[in-house]
Amino acid sequence: MSEKNKLSLSVQYPDSRLQASITRAKLRRWVQAALLAPAELTIRFVDAAEGRTLNRDYRGKDYATNVLTFAYNEGEQLADDAPTQADIILCTDVLEREAAEQGKTVEQHTAHLIVHGVLHAQGYDHMDDAEATEMEGLETEILAALGIADPYADAAG
Repeated sequence: MSEKNKLSLSVQYPDSRLQASITRAKLRRWVQAALLAPAELTIRFVDAAEGRTLNRDYRGKDYATNVLTFAYNEGEQLADDAPTQADIILCTDVLEREAAEQGKTVEQHTAHLIVHGVLHAQGYDHMDDAEATEMEGLETEILAALGIADPYADAAG
């Protein structure tokens, strides 16, 4: 493993519905594909109630969302060998509903949300059009390397 992709990964399934299909090995592969630097990450699968509570308490939005990233060294200038530290929270209810609405498998949609969350953990954002274009382009490139179709291909429709 290259130093750039050095990863310490913890996976939590308090909502265990996806534990059998979205395995630790798959999660590690998706995270590694999006890593630009060493990282210490926790990925946690939660139900709608916990997802809503976290989104409300930390973002002021009273609904469950698909993915939340808590980047603990956000905005810090890290040494090259210092790991990015973050928690990535996935709401099973929302990601299953969105996958169905978008005609994607839960696995494809989860891979996209993991890549999205890992990029957020490393400082990428989509607050303006230029940032969104850069982040979406990177996501599309990473997912293509994983054999997953462009998640934004039908977004304009």
